[in-house]
Amino acid sequence: MITRRIIMKKLNLLIAVLVSLMLSGCSFLGEVNDSLDYANKATDHINTLSNFAETAPQMIQDAATNGEAKEELENQLKTLIEKMEKFNAIDPPSIAEDIHQQLVEKNEIIIEEMNQVMADGEILLDKIESTEIFTTINEITTLLNQLKELGL
Repeated sequence: MITRRIIMKKLNLLIAVLVSLMLSGCSFLGEVNDSLDYANKATDHINTLSNFAETAPQMIQDAATNGEAKEELENQLKTLIEKMEKFNAIDPPSIAEDIHQQLVEKNEIIIEEMNQVMADGEILLDKIESTEIFTTINEITTLLNQLKELGL
């Protein structure tokens, strides 16, 4: 009878340990999934900004002589501002909090600069080239390397 109790206690202890390991494993997997999801979102965000920086000079040049191109550029700026604001609202995993904060700070600079070159929804072409928008976007692309270094 005592042996049976000891066996039952050991069995209960073993079950408790296994359940505990499984639960902590699920938490770990959840953290890994959150980190990978954030890394994908951050990479997409950086790539979107980088693509804009590459195409914007030609778009600005076209917008100077073409009303449709100007309207397209204005719409793209508005869309980018919305995307940056949406990205800023993301709750990053703990491993990426510092990088996210840096991205948010850079996004805020870009948003402020973009708002300065927009007057009543129309872009002021003579102002856009004198802003820090493209420099800041280039600074953001360096954060992509930091994401990769974190293993995200």
